[in-house]
Amino acid sequence: MHEYVDLLRRNRNYRYLWLGAVVSQIGDWFNLIAAAALIAGLTSSGAAISYLFLARYLPLFAFSPLAGVLADRFDRRRLMILSDLLRAVTVVGFLLVREPQHVWLFYLLTVGQFAFSAVFTPARSAVLANVVVEKDLVTANALDSFTWSTMLAVGSLLGGLVAGSLGVQAAFVLDGLTFVGSAWLVGLIVLPAGLAQARQAMAVGGWLSFVDGLRYLRHEPSILVISLVKGGGSLVWGAVNVLEIVYAKQVFPLKGGASFTLGIIYAISGLGTGFGPLLMRRWFGDRSTHLRWAITVGFGLLAVGLWGLSAAPNFAWFSVATLVRTVGSGTIWVFSAALLQMSVPDRFRGRVFAFEFAFLTLTQSISIFWAGYAQDSLGWDVWQVTVSMAISCLVVGGLWFAFQLWSRPRPGPSITTS
Repeated sequence: MHEYVDLLRRNRNYRYLWLGAVVSQIGDWFNLIAAAALIAGLTSSGAAISYLFLARYLPLFAFSPLAGVLADRFDRRRLMILSDLLRAVTVVGFLLVREPQHVWLFYLLTVGQFAFSAVFTPARSAVLANVVVEKDLVTANALDSFTWSTMLAVGSLLGGLVAGSLGVQAAFVLDGLTFVGSAWLVGLIVLPAGLAQARQAMAVGGWLSFVDGLRYLRHEPSILVISLVKGGGSLVWGAVNVLEIVYAKQVFPLKGGASFTLGIIYAISGLGTGFGPLLMRRWFGDRSTHLRWAITVGFGLLAVGLWGLSAAPNFAWFSVATLVRTVGSGTIWVFSAALLQMSVPDRFRGRVFAFEFAFLTLTQSISIFWAGYAQDSLGWDVWQVTVSMAISCLVVGGLWFAFQLWSRPRPGPSITTS
C-alpha cells in the first residue's frame, strides 16, 4: 500500500480529486440505499425498481455525447464543480417524495441528478490523466477503485443504518451535503496551463466535435474495443443491481429487513471491487498486454460468481459468490480505464470517455430492463434471471478473449541471408 499512500502524499492535485471522490461516494451509497428503500416502500412492483435504475442510467447515455464535448472544450474543473452543486440541489428535492402518487417526481429528479452526473464523470476521467503522470495511472485507477469500494462498504452500511433508524429523508440530506463538500475539494485543484490552448482549438469544431471523436475511434479499432469493455461487462452486471434488491427482500431477508441485507451485500461488493484490482495488479503488473489478459480473467471470475449466486442455498454461499463476482467486475472496470488513459491523446480523451460511458449506460439499461421484464412479464424467478446473466457473461468474455487472440502481434516473414 506504500505506493498508493506515496501518490496521495506527493501529488496535491490528485489528493484533492481523491478526497472529493471519498466525500461524494459516501453520499452516493446513502442515496442508493434510501432510494431503493423508498421505492420498495411506495410500490410493490419489480418493474418499479427497474425504472429506478433506468432513471439513473438512461440520462447518462442521453447526455454523454454532449458531456464529452464539454469536457474537451471547457474547463473540466469548473464543469465538475457546477455538476456537484446542481446535484446537491436535486437530491434535496427528494424530500418532497412522500406518497405513492409522488413517485413520478422521484423519477424526474433522479433523471436530473444523473444528467448532471453525465457531465461530471467524463470530465473527472479526463482530469485524472491531466493531474497524474503516465507511470502512476494504473496506481491512481486502482486506488480510485479501492476508494469506491471502501466507500461502497462504509456508505452502504451507514446508509442502511441511517435509512433504517432516521429515515430515508436524512440519507438524502446527507447526500446533498457530500456533493457540496466534493465541489469545494475539486475547486482546490490546479490544472496544467497548457490545457487552455487545447480548449481554444477545440472551440473551432463546435458542438459537432463529438463526431471527430467517433472518427478517431473508427480509425483506432483496438482503442474502440477497449472503450466497449465496460459496456460489455455492464450488460451482465446491470441486471444484478435489480436482482440484489430482490434477493435482499425476498430470498435472504436478515434481521432489520431488506435495507440491512442490501447493506451487507454492498459491503461485500465493496471488498471485492476494492481489493480485487489490487491483487490482480500484483499478479499481472502494469504492462498494457498484461492488463488486457487480466480483463479476460475478470470476465471469468464474473461468470463464476454469477453461477454461484444462482445456486446459493444460503446467505453465506451468496456472500462468497458476490465476492468472486465483484473481484471480476472491479478488474474489468479499473484496467480498461487505465488502458484508455494510457492510449488516448488528451484532445480526444473527454469524448472517448463520454462514448465509453454512453455505451456503458446503454447496455446497463438494457440489462436492467431485462431483469424487470423477465420477472414481471415472463414469470422468471430471480435464479433463472441470474443464470441468464451468467450465460451472457460467458458470451461477452468469449468475444473479448477472441479479440485478444486476434490482436496479438503476429510474427513477420522470416528473413534469410545468402
